[in-house]
Amino acid sequence: MKFISWNVNGLRACVQKGFTEFFNGIDADFVCIQETKLQEGQIDLSLEGYEQYWNYAVKKGYSGTAVFTRHTPLEVRYGIGIREHDQEGRVITLEYENFYLVTVYTPNSQSELARLEYRMKWEDDFRAYLAELDQKKPVVMCGDLNVAHREIDLKNPKTNRRNAGFTDEERNKFTELLEAGFTDTFRYFYPEAEGIYSWWSYRFRAREKNAGWRIDYFCVSKRLEEKLVSAAIHTEVFGSDHCPVEVQIDL
Repeated sequence: MKFISWNVNGLRACVQKGFTEFFNGIDADFVCIQETKLQEGQIDLSLEGYEQYWNYAVKKGYSGTAVFTRHTPLEVRYGIGIREHDQEGRVITLEYENFYLVTVYTPNSQSELARLEYRMKWEDDFRAYLAELDQKKPVVMCGDLNVAHREIDLKNPKTNRRNAGFTDEERNKFTELLEAGFTDTFRYFYPEAEGIYSWWSYRFRAREKNAGWRIDYFCVSKRLEEKLVSAAIHTEVFGSDHCPVEVQIDL
């Protein structure tokens, strides 16, 4: 099965920049998107052969996630069951016979780390949510996690040391997720690959210079490692400040 995740940074804008062409060409079983920036009824997206599931933020034009799938789920959940975290449309969970698929748009800690304290609470609660699912059946989790885990996951680690997305606190929370029984699928296949990123600032011609960050992930329950087929980051795809990431799993 082929899984795609993409922070589209506004789906309506991305549709004008080649989203549909990419979608039709990638031929995926599941396409998870983050930062739709939509409310219900604001887009008419016809994707033949795919069911659509949307989670909208209460605040208009903000956050939001969606999953497009060829496979009818047993159940769909929106959010993680904690009101404090479930106002921004950040999580969708699809349950299948032998796995859960979770897409997430992790809160950004923001400039001057204004939201870091909230982010730490989110991290603990979201990890607990995944662990609870993992006790029942394996989990495939994807999305914009808003953290570059290791120094090789961004172009300029030294100058970004205390910036949102590369604080010790955020990086440690990602380590805790891995220690809780999850695998970063890209690093599973490419443990020391450098210069491959999934997000570039729109400023300073960052993408042209490949001054990027790897903050978009597929993480799976450790017991799915033997079923992993491949992982990829589609740096050739434009349309957003992020590019799509992919994993293929023999499920």
